Amino acid sequence: MNKQTFSLQPFFSTELFSNLKITGNISRNANQLAIDYNLGGDLKEIAIYPPSNAPSRKHELWEDTCFEFFLGIKDSARYWEFNLSPAGHWNVYRFDGYRQGMQEETAFEKLPFSVQNHADSLELALNVDLNKIVSAEQEIEVAITTVIKHRDGEVTYWALTHRGAEADFHLRDSFIVDL
Repeated sequence: MNKQTFSLQPFFSTELFSNLKITGNISRNANQLAIDYNLGGDLKEIAIYPPSNAPSRKHELWEDTCFEFFLGIKDSARYWEFNLSPAGHWNVYRFDGYRQGMQEETAFEKLPFSVQNHADSLELALNVDLNKIVSAEQEIEVAITTVIKHRDGEVTYWALTHRGAEADFHLRDSFIVDL
């Protein structure tokens, strides 16, 4: 098993979210990928929708607070974008190359994950079987990201690394976790 911890950084420093911290861990055991996010700080200033009674696949989750990761096959242009909303909604998109050929990944009919809200933190945990999209023998590269939306509408973009002049989670050289 390959387990790594992470800490995300905002694209630019902002006092609005200076007290936030996004940490977690990611691991791959055989072909099970587990990722856990912990958002800590003053959460009352963040736009977080309450848990849905009927979580489902939804589009454009990145327009609000959303936990994301991007998974690519080593030495391949193909990659997937996983979106996880604190409300329980989700989606997975497949790309043929950098922002090319975006399609909803139909290999996943459900993406069950847990969300726990606390007074000063939010925890999100996902365990997903990757056999639907990659074989256990394939090396993968992952970018871990989060979109945080303030109650006033300002959005910040958090990632392990920011390699572009603008916040761009799709840049392949930011897929820096090898599993």
